[in-house]
Amino acid sequence: MADTITPLTMPKFGLAMTEGKIASWNVQPGDTVDTGEEIVDIETTKITNGYESPIAGILRRQVAPEGETLPVGALIGVLADKETNDTDIDAFIAKFQSEFSSGAEEEEKDTESEPTIVEVGPLKLRVQTIGHGEETPILFIHGFGGDLTNWMLNQSSLANNRRSISFDLPGHGGSTKDVGDGKTSNFATTTSGLLDALNIEKAHIVGHSLGGAIALRLAEAHPQKVASLTLIAPVGLEKEIDKSFVDGFVTADRRKTLEPVLQKLVADKALISRNMVEGIIRFKRLDGATKSLQTIAEACFPDGQQVDDLRGILAGFNGPAQVIWGADDEILSADGAKNLPDKVKVTIVAGTGHMPQLEKASEVNALITNFIGK
Repeated sequence: MADTITPLTMPKFGLAMTEGKIASWNVQPGDTVDTGEEIVDIETTKITNGYESPIAGILRRQVAPEGETLPVGALIGVLADKETNDTDIDAFIAKFQSEFSSGAEEEEKDTESEPTIVEVGPLKLRVQTIGHGEETPILFIHGFGGDLTNWMLNQSSLANNRRSISFDLPGHGGSTKDVGDGKTSNFATTTSGLLDALNIEKAHIVGHSLGGAIALRLAEAHPQKVASLTLIAPVGLEKEIDKSFVDGFVTADRRKTLEPVLQKLVADKALISRNMVEGIIRFKRLDGATKSLQTIAEACFPDGQQVDDLRGILAGFNGPAQVIWGADDEILSADGAKNLPDKVKVTIVAGTGHMPQLEKASEVNALITNFIGK
């Protein structure tokens, strides 16, 4: 009867994830679930994310209760049809638990590489590379205040038959804190240098928020290096930006003041975990981190206005381009996606804020996969 029983295991939402906490169950034992339905919310050190059911069936057991923290791969629940008896389910759970404790995680420990430091001129950038193959690589550029883990739900999924690269911009994460003048053109020069350092002649570029503006600047200065553009809630397509978010991100230094700022990033405020908030506070306490953010904010978003007007660059780009935007974005209004050239594919994601790549990862991954091809 084991072939009629489907285990639900603690997912791996990112390369650095080793464990997760059951934040809440969205369905109860006996409930019927559909394929892709979010059945349980998992809290990680970065964000709370929904676990999607791999198949349609009946949730027969919640093996892990709410509040429990378990390693990646551990059994958290069981799906089975109504004909499967409880004895078979008990035996399945006991067998899974005994085999998992023998070290099932060891099989995966070397399958994904750890981030490395790549030198680009005087700068040292933290870089994460996944996958291999002959297809054109894909490069992810995060936004203001982010880091390469902003792509933790996307990078592995998009690494089929190609290299998938994310990195920390200068002033962010584990990279050098020197941001120069803080302008997007300067970051684009650094990004071009990173591609050279990695021996990548051309890549599909995916940029989020400020990273979208950097992607456009890269396409302007080095169009031969850009196979396609995927811009997620990009800076540079309108004038307004939520000044309170920018100012709050730079100045807030306690959980009480930073948490409401970060909640502006998402439509579902519960996605912002305590660990995520505390992680950003720790980052901001690094030497030079806050000064770097302030330099970027002053260069790119003075007085709540976006300096860059990049619509002309997007219109003049000869390669494929798409824009993805959350309908409920509180940082940059989705109005920025209006009146773009007909050649630009536009997708507005309902019920989503400024970070659709985290809130609606499966949908965004499918949009990118279909856009760049297999």
